[in-house]
Amino acid sequence: MGRGGVLELWQGKRRAFRMNFCPSCGMRLTPLKKKERRKVALLLSCPKCGYEKRATRPMTTAPKIIERSPQERIAVIGKREKKLRTSPTVRIECPRCENKLAYAWMVQIGSLEESSTQFFRCTKCNYTFREKS
Repeated sequence: MGRGGVLELWQGKRRAFRMNFCPSCGMRLTPLKKKERRKVALLLSCPKCGYEKRATRPMTTAPKIIERSPQERIAVIGKREKKLRTSPTVRIECPRCENKLAYAWMVQIGSLEESSTQFFRCTKCNYTFREKS
């Protein structure tokens, strides 16, 4: 499908879902209520370029779009919560302080053909070291 147009999904013999796309930039058009004179008109609006068109068919239920501010997306972790450790612990000797307990996690550093690298952080001195598996 190129820019603009309509995508319809069918369930049996009835249309289950319909999406409209902007003819200018190809973004999905979102429903927008706009007051025109004394009536409220239902428009389809492009959030990227501002293109608007009047909705030709009445919408049964408009999807509810929930937009979050950047502040709501950021999780603030306090000092007390930061001290909580939820990573699994393993018995391994720390090369720095010789403690016998460390938090463990694995990371795929190289390509998928290479094995993953296991990292450890000492529970006593917080020294981070790794072991290639």
